[in-house]
Amino acid sequence: MEWIEVFVAVSQTGLEPVAGLLYECGLTGLMISDEADFQEFLDSPNRDWDYIADELVEEKQKLETGITFFLRDNLYGREQLAQIKSALAVIKEQEKELDLGTLEMTMKNVQEEDWANNWKKYFKPFPVGEKIMIKPSWEELTEPTDKVVLKIDPGHIFGTGTHETTQLCMELIETYLKKDDMVLDIGCGSGILSIASLLLEAKEADAVDIDPNAMEIAYENSDRNDIPREKYHVCAGNILEDEALHEKYSGKKYDMVEANIVADVIIALTKKVPDYIKDGGIFLCSGIIIERKEDVLGALDAGGYSVLEVKEKKGWVAIAARYEG
Repeated sequence: MEWIEVFVAVSQTGLEPVAGLLYECGLTGLMISDEADFQEFLDSPNRDWDYIADELVEEKQKLETGITFFLRDNLYGREQLAQIKSALAVIKEQEKELDLGTLEMTMKNVQEEDWANNWKKYFKPFPVGEKIMIKPSWEELTEPTDKVVLKIDPGHIFGTGTHETTQLCMELIETYLKKDDMVLDIGCGSGILSIASLLLEAKEADAVDIDPNAMEIAYENSDRNDIPREKYHVCAGNILEDEALHEKYSGKKYDMVEANIVADVIIALTKKVPDYIKDGGIFLCSGIIIERKEDVLGALDAGGYSVLEVKEKKGWVAIAARYEG
């Protein structure tokens, strides 16, 4: 198994919150480099050494503050990278008053353009749950299927269906979505959840993502699946911070709200979703690492939701809850 080295440029003040966010995206082996640490070491009056190689000093003084991590060189690694990019965009938008640094990601041992295409050779059609077959737009099915076929090309946006968080959420959609439901997909990425909902006979779906590129990609994917634009509406923006966007969805009273993001955003959404959802409506939330499960369950309980089902897979959690009003 080969690995891709990824570096995120982070300010000193941003190291702790960004490391926490990466942990919430399922990364545990983080290497943190802080240029100030080495200077502090050099300036220490209590040092018990009297010589350090000039080459080492030069190397360390060029050290950029940031966080390094490794991803598998396959489809799952590509999906993780897309998830991380989305999560970094969210934290940068939410923490505008905090200098987090550029949060730019660079590949250390491969050209990003090459990796962005090489993963496609691993992406083949596969089933999710009982009713859905995910099919990359460039692949053909080798045999007939009685499942609903969802054609997807995620580009660089999160949502191929291979990540556990997406699969868990789609399984809950199969269970709780009713024919002609109205759906809101928050943090839609490639649009995979809302498109799956429409293919499973939702009446209409709205979708929103903080990444403006997601809007174009979600529409491209809905077109691939022959979903008319009058049934599917995608917007870009931060629904937690943008009052105009919040007002756009308030009062519509959806039957189902879907959010596959990270625990902290879901916790914040528990206070917003009541403005969007019918009494008795279903809130599906995923993207939660198992260590944060109780935090999310506590927020749901405090927000007036009753938990219907908790699904877990490989350290990830998805929850279906009913808003009781």
